[in-house]
Amino acid sequence: MFESIRISLFNLKEKKLFEFFVIIVIIISALEIGAKTFDLSENSLSVTKYLDVFITLFFLFEITIRFLSEEKKTDFFKSGWNIFDTLVVAISLIPINESEMALLARLIRIFRVLRMISIIPELRILINSLLQALPRLGYVVLLMFIIFYIYAAVGSYLFQDINPVLWGDIAISMLTLFRVMTFEDWTDIQYETMEIYPMSWIFYMTFIFFTAFAFLNMVIGIVVGVMDEEMHKERLKSEPSMNELQDQIKDIRGQIQILIDRENKS
Repeated sequence: MFESIRISLFNLKEKKLFEFFVIIVIIISALEIGAKTFDLSENSLSVTKYLDVFITLFFLFEITIRFLSEEKKTDFFKSGWNIFDTLVVAISLIPINESEMALLARLIRIFRVLRMISIIPELRILINSLLQALPRLGYVVLLMFIIFYIYAAVGSYLFQDINPVLWGDIAISMLTLFRVMTFEDWTDIQYETMEIYPMSWIFYMTFIFFTAFAFLNMVIGIVVGVMDEEMHKERLKSEPSMNELQDQIKDIRGQIQILIDRENKS
């Protein structure tokens, strides 16, 4: 009996219509949080209050279905996203108006929008890829710092007398170079130094090439590579393993044998 209920809940969870409805409720939750930032009438506040109760109860219902549909209940908590969803739903149950933790409850309700990531596989793959890429990006950031430090030292030595506000020391020079890298009025900085050093444009052009272009391409390359790896892992997870196939074959054989025995008895 319990197994049939679990299978029914699992089939409900896997249905696209149910997933779509969950996404709609998450979007409504986001709109409801945004609406509360405006000055609302008493009627509107009452609507948002009842809407918040409905959203909270629905998320509790949805997380319960996901938990009960697991064949092994401990597997549910092996996923970090499931733990995150459970904490968000649990803290959302705190009454807002009757608790000292009202501010925490309101803040947690904002994070309910992040549940979109756990529902949509593509978003989950993207976030996992970014997290997996962080260790590799560390070396790129180190290289970036070295380039920044070298150019900041050179810029401070060359341009300190021209504009000490922008090139007074190596720390200020690094902030100025960050402004150059992000293209925030960087031509004004360049033209100011070119009045004294006409060839200083080489300094800026090479810096922009090494940082804005080369650095960006390296980051994109690393993230795309990790995303390919994550998508390959997701495909492997979705494909049944050899043990699962063997279990399915055994079940089919058992069902066939039961049918044969019934035919023989009749």
